[in-house]
Amino acid sequence: MTQNLLQAGERIDQLYSNDVKIIQNKEVFSYSIDSVLLSRFPQIPSKGLIVDLCSGNGAVGLFVSKKTKASILEVEIQARLANMAQRSILLNNLQDQVKMVCDDLKNLLNYVPRSGVDLMLCNPPYFKSSQSSKKNISEYYLLARHEITTNLQEICQVARHTLKSNGRLAMVHRPDRFIEILDCLRANGLAPKRIQFVYPKMGKDANMLLIEAIKDGSIDGMKILPPLVVHKDNGDYTDTIKKLYFPH
Repeated sequence: MTQNLLQAGERIDQLYSNDVKIIQNKEVFSYSIDSVLLSRFPQIPSKGLIVDLCSGNGAVGLFVSKKTKASILEVEIQARLANMAQRSILLNNLQDQVKMVCDDLKNLLNYVPRSGVDLMLCNPPYFKSSQSSKKNISEYYLLARHEITTNLQEICQVARHTLKSNGRLAMVHRPDRFIEILDCLRANGLAPKRIQFVYPKMGKDANMLLIEAIKDGSIDGMKILPPLVVHKDNGDYTDTIKKLYFPH
């Protein structure tokens, strides 16, 4: 059955800490550490409805599925990526819990009730579409990494309309857009509550930002969590990161 689910150029990668298998294709899309960190960052509700926006090949939603009985809806605009995600859902026998929708995230209310989502996860395009000099050659990566089909403002607006009161949005993003992210969240009634900066190595600048916001929440009580360092000086994963990838 496994081989029947694979297309040309694809492989299966496994996150051993929760036995989830993900269909990948380096020419099309492969999840990276930002997806793993995002899936571990927020408190996952035990039931209800979780939405994974900009889901790519479905990694974040599938990783989260092992920690909850909640229904999970993955939303991806690129048909090729959504198809990979759908086959990964079948590969993990999670079709009763996880659903994939291939559509623009602006249409999310066609699939979920207004103010009906408990947790929204999003690994969005990091770069503004005007940043043309660093655009990736692959069309798939271009859309995944640059704000061409969606942007930060749209994501926050969709969260405002679909999250329950006190529902949460968790995102991974770029530190250089931190102030813009805070402004956009607050403009859409989303109060930032937990923030963590991620560093490739000690002594290096942060290159990722994890942030969690609550709909209709108070602006008081925001926490900056301890820094998260990915690699030791010798290039190995730190103990914290190893625990995310491999069993104890």
